[in-house]
Amino acid sequence: MSGTFVGMPAFPKAAHEAVYNQTLRDNLRHATHTIRAKRAKAVAEVSDWAALREAGKQIKDHTLRHLDRYLVQLEESVTAAGGIVHWAADADEANRIVADLVKMTGETEVVKVKSMATQEIGLNEALEAEGIHAYETDLAELIVQLGKDRPSHILVPAIHRNRGEIREIFAREMSEWGRPAPEGLTDTPAELAEAARLHLREKFLRAKVGISGANFMVAETGTMVVVESEGNGRMCLTLPETLISVVGIEKIVPTWQDLEVFLQTLPRSSTAERMNPYTSMWTGTTDSQTADGPQTFHLVLLDNGRTDTLADEVGRQALRCIRCSACLNVCPVYERAGGHAYGSVYPGPIGAILSPQLRGTASEIDASLPYASSLCGACYEVCPVAIDIPEVLVHLRERVVEGGAVTRDGNKVVLKPAKGHAAERAAMRAARWAFSHPGALRTGQRLASRSRRFHPRTLPGPGSAWSATRDLPTVPSEPFRDWWQRTQGGRNGRKDAK
Repeated sequence: MSGTFVGMPAFPKAAHEAVYNQTLRDNLRHATHTIRAKRAKAVAEVSDWAALREAGKQIKDHTLRHLDRYLVQLEESVTAAGGIVHWAADADEANRIVADLVKMTGETEVVKVKSMATQEIGLNEALEAEGIHAYETDLAELIVQLGKDRPSHILVPAIHRNRGEIREIFAREMSEWGRPAPEGLTDTPAELAEAARLHLREKFLRAKVGISGANFMVAETGTMVVVESEGNGRMCLTLPETLISVVGIEKIVPTWQDLEVFLQTLPRSSTAERMNPYTSMWTGTTDSQTADGPQTFHLVLLDNGRTDTLADEVGRQALRCIRCSACLNVCPVYERAGGHAYGSVYPGPIGAILSPQLRGTASEIDASLPYASSLCGACYEVCPVAIDIPEVLVHLRERVVEGGAVTRDGNKVVLKPAKGHAAERAAMRAARWAFSHPGALRTGQRLASRSRRFHPRTLPGPGSAWSATRDLPTVPSEPFRDWWQRTQGGRNGRKDAK
């Protein structure tokens, strides 16, 4: 995976710093609460939402089980339609393929429609090293690029910025990237959007090469699908002579009819719209110099850890993700810490389970991501493809603490237990022993109840970090099993009350 976030501290430290940024927290709170409320209203309009959610889950699971067959079918369909398919095992190979394809055209500029896969592999930086300038055309991505910033949200990458900050970025940076911002630019949304439109228009009309991702790929027809709300995607997909699409292998669906489900659930879960304003679909290339669309189309199918993730029976459900970002907007941790704290282009709950699987848990930040959650379950409740994120988080926590067999680069390896978790492992082993010995558990519970007045308010040693921000639960005056025996399950208490 890309080194874009190399040097980021582990999540606890990054989040600790983020929560003290009052402007960031205000921006996040306002944006996530607004999107959350709109989404709930849009979903409530659909009487069969639960059935659509289950259908999306089933389609994705079926596709992942037969991914090898559908990828071959996709390659055959794309090739038959005039496209060229390339296979990239990792980020370096994907970047090399794209850079070579751009250089073959003789161009030194490309326009991009928002693609998380290209951010994942650090494509912009790789192209820059080859003397090729990549221009983001999604409004939020443009803000991030001009501000020399990093995305902090899957759907709204500049969610951490307010209107005043955006106006300052446009006024200061636009002239170095192309058309300058208008004189006297204010922070009203209409003026900011118009400034971006004028700035990007000249790039759309000049660019000969476009780079995109795809929300879905249809195996039976070789069709690529991009849904967006601004129209920049339509410009990137139709105006350039050469189009290069970099897409993760999990984005495939078997048939055209399968899109029926996702084109209902994705817009409502992401932008709270019944339908995206722009849904662009293309199959292969044009056969005429005067027709809309590219004369040359390349599809780069990206693995980059996805096959390894597929080998994990619990963790593979993360590959169902359709990048709607609904889980971010309901997550209390994301709302307070922001996206940058996750050290990945995939922030929030989905990033906490996807990044450690794509990149492994060897680094400090990746080992910390499964703990970036309160396990409240809100993310699972809103997921339109029913990814049980809390289940995967617990699964990955076990992997970090206990180590064990995993698949990395297609090979079975055994991970060593992570450092710094010795006390946690010892506590869990003690709990396992106690729960498997009822007599010892009963004795321990009685001792704890009878000595409750001597219990400390905080934990000593390593436990102090936990109790510094939490209240220790009060031990009851008697264990439940003693109460049950004394009252015969509460029946004696009811008789006494009469």
